[in-house]
Amino acid sequence: MMSEWIVSILLLIGGCFILIGSIGLVKMPDFFMRLHGPTKATTLGMASLLIAAMVYFSYTHDSISVKEILISIFLLITAPISGYMLIKSAIHHKLRAKDGTKGLDNIEED
Repeated sequence: MMSEWIVSILLLIGGCFILIGSIGLVKMPDFFMRLHGPTKATTLGMASLLIAAMVYFSYTHDSISVKEILISIFLLITAPISGYMLIKSAIHHKLRAKDGTKGLDNIEED
């Protein structure tokens, strides 16, 4: 009974973070700002959903759920790396950022 509450709360939290990340992806004004939604909030939301799955399957099958642990590790490793590679590609192609964006003076010239 208690694990159902934990799973439900984790699913709601994960869904809220994924929704916030998706809205950020659509509403932000330029590419550099849009990248924060998927790399930050959506990664945290997916981690919450995977923890909920681990709790549920551990409770129903009386064993540790290895699949969700491996998916979590893969997600937490690949999301920051892919975000970094997208930013480096945008800088290489000299994609313009919105005026007023902080940190533009820290970009190195090729």
